[in-house]
Amino acid sequence: MSERTAGDLASAAAKAADAANGGGNWRLAGIAGTAIGVLAAGAAAGVAIERLTVGRGMRKKARLALDSAGPYGALRGTPGTAVADDGTELYFEVDDVDPETGAGAPRRRRLFGRKAPAPVTVVFSHGYCLSQDSWHFQRAALRGLVRTVFWDQRSHGRSARGAAQQGPDGVPVSIDQLGRDLRAVIDEAAPEGPIVLVGHSMGGMTMMALAGHCPELVRDRVVGAAFVGSSSGKLGEVSFGLPVAGVNAVRRVLPGVLKALGSQTELVERGRRATADLFAGLIKRYSFSSKDVDPAVARFAERLIEGTPIDVVAEFYPAFTEHDKSDALPVFMEIPVLVLAGDRDLVTPSSHSEAIADLLPDSELVIVPDAGHLVMLEHPEAVTDRLADLLVRVGAVPAATNVGSYGSTAQPGS
Repeated sequence: MSERTAGDLASAAAKAADAANGGGNWRLAGIAGTAIGVLAAGAAAGVAIERLTVGRGMRKKARLALDSAGPYGALRGTPGTAVADDGTELYFEVDDVDPETGAGAPRRRRLFGRKAPAPVTVVFSHGYCLSQDSWHFQRAALRGLVRTVFWDQRSHGRSARGAAQQGPDGVPVSIDQLGRDLRAVIDEAAPEGPIVLVGHSMGGMTMMALAGHCPELVRDRVVGAAFVGSSSGKLGEVSFGLPVAGVNAVRRVLPGVLKALGSQTELVERGRRATADLFAGLIKRYSFSSKDVDPAVARFAERLIEGTPIDVVAEFYPAFTEHDKSDALPVFMEIPVLVLAGDRDLVTPSSHSEAIADLLPDSELVIVPDAGHLVMLEHPEAVTDRLADLLVRVGAVPAATNVGSYGSTAQPGS
């Protein structure tokens, strides 16, 4: 991607911010546009060599080939819908335990007709601009062994757009709302029995909000929890790998920029398609750290993020600077907790996971080397192994259970 393209993006960002502020904040808008341009230029540099040697048509064909051949995100379960307190329909899928090989099967057979206790259910919550399919590897490894629920956060994936956010009187999305959404999913998909909560990034924040909103549910039913690349607060201090002055300028006006862009969805989506290489560079920079990421996995991450409309990106962004759930974390104090992060995560740095672990001193802290924000896709074996250990600790699966492959060979419809 050329420097001109990056500069055009910066200019567009400045103009959008200027429009969002009625033209009165043009100086800050220009500063932010310049800072965004620096970021865009960094991504452009990442694809410059490829552009010198590979034509646009060839790159497009390669993306199409990866889309058709890659199995990622193809796993499906039994669908269901929960209704949030504002009427938003939340989509989820359940993978049930294999009655012959799943955890607890021998014990259930010994009950001789008596009603078996409800099995442990593992509820997976995904992150910002992703969907339940971001857990592909963990889902492939655990399916049939333990009952799992995967759901799409409001306005993401197959869930409906947030009802409370629609119309001129729409209210901003809050992490507290997401916690209430998770409660609705649990009530519908896992109304009884013990629960293990697993959340990546925003999904982990959703779990914290649930604990703040329904501490009795966590104390009574949650037997284990895993926070993957998440944060309990102070996200306004994250630099995203940018110079401090640049990121501060961006932070001041980015909500206005996103709001303006969100009001021109069709135009922005066309721009996304036209600058696919630039977005691929940005996504790779902020999703992964290792240089040898499977191209099909990288393309899968692109598809997940590209699938989030720009107005949804704009709706959710302000919630993160307001997020502070440190006071809710002690609700998880009495259960086994896994806290895991990539050591080179630029979105929710590993120091944020260390802060969570400090508030939960009995938790297991795992920092995965050479890993970025999408650690569950970049190093699935590390994440799945630690999750399996947690599930053994809470009795969700027997100690001898072999979680098998991590999903890299899963076929569509399997």
